[in-house]
Amino acid sequence: MNELNDDFTSMRQMHAVLVRHFIEGRKQAEIADEMNLSTSKVNRIIAQARRSGMVKISIETPFQRLMELERQLVGTGLVKGAIVSPTVSDNDGTRLAQVGQAAAAHLAETLRDGDILGISGGKAVAAVVDALTVERPIDVQVVPLTGGVQGKFHTDVNNLASRMAERLGGRSLQLHAPLFAERAEQREMLMNLGAVKEVLDLARRATACLVGIGSITLPGSSYFDLHPLPAADRAMLPGMGVMAEFLGHLVHDRGQVANFTLNQRLVALRPDEIRACGRVVAVAAGADKVGPVRSVLRGGYVSTLVTDEDTAGRILNPEGETE
Repeated sequence: MNELNDDFTSMRQMHAVLVRHFIEGRKQAEIADEMNLSTSKVNRIIAQARRSGMVKISIETPFQRLMELERQLVGTGLVKGAIVSPTVSDNDGTRLAQVGQAAAAHLAETLRDGDILGISGGKAVAAVVDALTVERPIDVQVVPLTGGVQGKFHTDVNNLASRMAERLGGRSLQLHAPLFAERAEQREMLMNLGAVKEVLDLARRATACLVGIGSITLPGSSYFDLHPLPAADRAMLPGMGVMAEFLGHLVHDRGQVANFTLNQRLVALRPDEIRACGRVVAVAAGADKVGPVRSVLRGGYVSTLVTDEDTAGRILNPEGETE
């Protein structure tokens, strides 16, 4: 009988501690003072309750569907992390702004003093920069991963690097070279030019990267903003299995860089060179980005994908969708 009473008393004490801590939100020191226990005793009671299965935590959120999509994207084995924002509009600009805000929040949470942040140009990265705010300055270096595109000031990589550094409270480097050289020989000369080589060498040591993923499947695709490809060359791309643009490179459906002449003229890091970074965040949204995203993920270049609910669903369910 005494043993039964001891068990009952012990269990009531444990229940009282758990109610105060998990339901009422009391601190362990407060509970200890109120129940005339030591803080270490309260800590042991909580630990014992966890081990015995008395504590079950259930989290309910109106965005549970988004968390499930993130879990499924990671479950594909193509990315280590995923962030899926709600699809609030069919308007591409609104959708990209929402995804940019999610990516900006992720950067603000994960960047640390001393990081080297490599970035590409483009509308997606511009949306992240526009949304970026930090509570305190972060001492980072922002460095371009590619050359620039003349006439695209607001989405040019050098402008974005400068604005990104300003918003983070860090500093930036500029890569004073075009994205496309006129010839492969000129590209080699530019890549080995002292000032260019210094920036690209630093980019190769990036501890975090922020990149966009471009489409080449539609007439208005972002790749043709980078280079006005002749109609005859555009018509060749689908037959070659080319699906995406990544760091200026044309990429096949299975993720490998295409053997295409323009790829040999790029002043940029190769996609495989950023694999060593470990924290490569790609931002993309929209029906026209589904095929390109899937292709780039297959290449193993990206560790975290930031997209919206509609795009995520299409990536996971390729049947019935238009690429």
